[in-house]
Amino acid sequence: MADIIAEFVVYPVRDYDVSPIQDYRAGEIVMTASVTTTLNDVNIDAVAGLAGKIQQEPEVAATKWNAKVNWKGGFRSEATIRDFEPLTSDEPDALGGTDSGPNPVEQVLAALGNCLAVGYAANATAAGIELRDLSIELEGDLDLHTFLGLASGNAGYDNISVKVKIDSDATAEDIKALHEKVVGTSPVGHTLCREVPVSIDLV
Repeated sequence: MADIIAEFVVYPVRDYDVSPIQDYRAGEIVMTASVTTTLNDVNIDAVAGLAGKIQQEPEVAATKWNAKVNWKGGFRSEATIRDFEPLTSDEPDALGGTDSGPNPVEQVLAALGNCLAVGYAANATAAGIELRDLSIELEGDLDLHTFLGLASGNAGYDNISVKVKIDSDATAEDIKALHEKVVGTSPVGHTLCREVPVSIDLV
């Protein structure tokens, strides 16, 4: 199992409870908000409204997310998610690809970084903390022996390290509280840090 080491350079925020995010499927949006909070460009009213909805109806918290991947030849593929433009995936030249897009293990790092960014933005905004800048650098160590069929064992990351830099006027104490809150509630972080049942069926 991959270990995630999170480091940070300081400045924000106060402890705040942000609940999980609602499932998104066409025609099934449970909560909308007419007022947008402009701090950090985050609509925190929508998040707070959803949290309130889940407190009243706990079953709303059970969500399902979907993606579809189509092979495009060679090591190229495209992931389709909702109505967004397809996300291209490929392998570097050294691994036999054409380097037309990030490879899957790079996308894993990006998914974790994006998830953490959501957490920092949501929690900072809820606490009234302005973020001037937020950058997240991720790095993972991966041995290719198993992937290339040269050995048996773990084909995935041996470890993942994350460095978070936050620029804000908030105190170091508040930033540390924000950081701990985000790391403790990241859906992607939690997915990577524990064994998750995965079924891959041929249909």
